[in-house]
Amino acid sequence: MLRVRTEHGLVTLDMLFGAAVFGVVGAAIGYYLMGTVAGMSVTTAVGLTFGGLIGLFGGRRFFLSIVCGAIMGGSLAWLVSGPGMVPLGAGSGGAVGGFLGVQVGMLLDLWTQSRQTSTPESSPSEGGIPR
Repeated sequence: MLRVRTEHGLVTLDMLFGAAVFGVVGAAIGYYLMGTVAGMSVTTAVGLTFGGLIGLFGGRRFFLSIVCGAIMGGSLAWLVSGPGMVPLGAGSGGAVGGFLGVQVGMLLDLWTQSRQTSTPESSPSEGGIPR
């Protein structure tokens, strides 16, 4: 079940971070797809909205994985193909980083949940008293 932060009426750091990350992504998409100021404005507004909403639900690990993936993808593209391919590498790296961040986050949550629920109980074969 989704949890919303309990800080009513406040803009949280997660919301600002999400709006910044997705706003930049939206601006880049608008620049490459449409090339007009109107196109960039619309896609930036959509990115700001999505980033703020995801930040409202506490997506800090998701945002960090996107940023790290974009930096690593852009760096690798620059080393392999030159500076002209940095935007493509950064976009691809951000997408892969976001995907891996979600998967790793789910595995960490599952691991934490399994550690909290596992209490060693002795079984009847180990000498425990059956209930």
